[in-house]
Order: sequence, then C-alpha cells, then structure tokens
Amino acid sequence: MALKNYECMFLVDSGRFAVDARGTEEAIGEILNRCGAEVILKMPWQEGKLAYPVDGHKKGLHYLTLFTMDGGQVTELNRLCKLSEVVIRQLLIQHPSQIFNAMVEACREHHAGGTPAAEAPAVF
Repeated sequence: MALKNYECMFLVDSGRFAVDARGTEEAIGEILNRCGAEVILKMPWQEGKLAYPVDGHKKGLHYLTLFTMDGGQVTELNRLCKLSEVVIRQLLIQHPSQIFNAMVEACREHHAGGTPAAEAPAVF
C-alpha cells in the first residue's frame, strides 16, 4: 500500500451547498472514506458562475481537499464521484511531499486569517 499525497478540487452544486452544507461535506467525506483516504484539510474554496455550463449547472462551489490515499484507489474515487449526486466534477492531482506540505501550511494560514497565501514566502 503506497500512500500518496493528493489534492482534489470538487465542483459541487452551490445551491445544494447553501441549503445543506453539512450534508454536502459529509457526502464528499463518505467518498473519501470509502477509498481509505486520510483527509488532512478540507474547505470551501470559491463559489461563482462557471465559464460554461457543466451538466446543466451554470454556478458551482469549488471544494478543496488535501489528503493521503493509496494510489490504487484513484479509479474507485473517480467512479464514486461519477455516481455521486453531490459532485458535478472533480480534479485530482498527486503532489510530491514537499509541495503538498507547503500547500497544507499555506491553506491553513489563509483559512485562519494569517499571512495571505499570495504573500506567503515560497518554500522549495
């Protein structure tokens, strides 16, 4: 079991999130749990009009998750997202540890009201 670091940006229905944020977050969490992922960070990222309609949706909410997971579970994660009524689309990116750790730190600082991510020093 080779654990790898992943960033996944889920696109969800912003109307559904506004009505039932907890339920939407739980649905995303259930997908990740079924794949054996250990969630490091999760947060709503950006809500707004989409550049083009996606499955009939003109608006959406981007929900950012950073987690570790066995690389063999990527296919299952994509399958569960396609079956989900909550997830419209997802983008999954595998990161090396150094970049992943810097992203986690920057997101936590930004979310906590610390140094804005745009002004944070680059870590190489």
